[in-house]
Amino acid sequence: MITYWQQIDGQFTKTKKDEINTKLPLWVDARNVTRDETNFLQEEYQIEQDHILDILDPDELSRIEDGDSGYILTIVRVPFYDPAAETPYFTGPVGIIIKGKTIITICWTDCEVLKDFGSNRVRNVRLNDFPSFIVHIINRANLNFLRYLKEINRRSTSIQNEMKLEIENKEIILMLGLEKSLVYFTTSLKSNSLLLMKMKSTRLIKFDEDDLDFVEGVTIDNRQAIEMADTYSNILFGVMDAYSSVISNNLNVVMKKLAIINLVMMAPTFVTSFFGMNFKLPFDDLPGYVPVLIATVICLVSVFLCSWMLNFNRETIGAIRQAKKLNRSQRRRVKAETKKLQKQERKLK
Repeated sequence: MITYWQQIDGQFTKTKKDEINTKLPLWVDARNVTRDETNFLQEEYQIEQDHILDILDPDELSRIEDGDSGYILTIVRVPFYDPAAETPYFTGPVGIIIKGKTIITICWTDCEVLKDFGSNRVRNVRLNDFPSFIVHIINRANLNFLRYLKEINRRSTSIQNEMKLEIENKEIILMLGLEKSLVYFTTSLKSNSLLLMKMKSTRLIKFDEDDLDFVEGVTIDNRQAIEMADTYSNILFGVMDAYSSVISNNLNVVMKKLAIINLVMMAPTFVTSFFGMNFKLPFDDLPGYVPVLIATVICLVSVFLCSWMLNFNRETIGAIRQAKKLNRSQRRRVKAETKKLQKQERKLK
């Protein structure tokens, strides 16, 4: 959908195409664009097809360059949120084209950053100051990055609390989705950081002193978001490794119990196989209840050994844990007694 905006008394006002005031700067806002709309923009404003394809590519990185028909193209990575997606937090490019008195923004999906501009939620934006408009978009993207990072941290903490009670595949899949989102955020933030550095050194656009101060502030916010994303990524990676170790340990415990049961059940299996053979056995001359009694005794002994070995395993683990607690308490007592002796020696001196 293509929307036309013009700034009147500092407020963005939606304008019809046939009512555009040519004396005022124009913002062409193209979101959720179709193929017909991209073809229209390409023909109307003489935009190169390669640049249109780059803007619509979800994996395109941030950059700034000029076009052959006298326009300047800037691509910025911005965050998105889709609760129904497998990866709810992701990033994508927004293309900003400056040509004459016209600013054209193109995004392949609905963009919350551009929506905030159209709703006049962003202050001190001047449509006639094109470099400042680009930096305001990056600044708004940084604020959304920071907000989404805090939401990711809260969701991660909530999932970890659920996993403490019981680890299920659902929670692990959600954690993997958040982990992937943090990787997307880190890559996009670093790409925007390189863009800000390029904008300060390029000759394509010029900043005045006020704009340079604003760019420095936006750069600081961008670094803060990068550090937050790196911190949350490291924490999440550590948590996933810890839960992987817990799952492996639980699997080892289960396999150990199954091995004990299998080992103990080998005796009754051997007895039943032995008495099932079709040749003369040592107990053929005895009454019929004697072999049955012997087999029953062996089975009962096997069950007793199985339960004893499982309980012994539990008691051993409990004893080890109790010993560790006692060792800790003893160490604390020794440290306390050592401190008392040191104080007494100081007093004697």
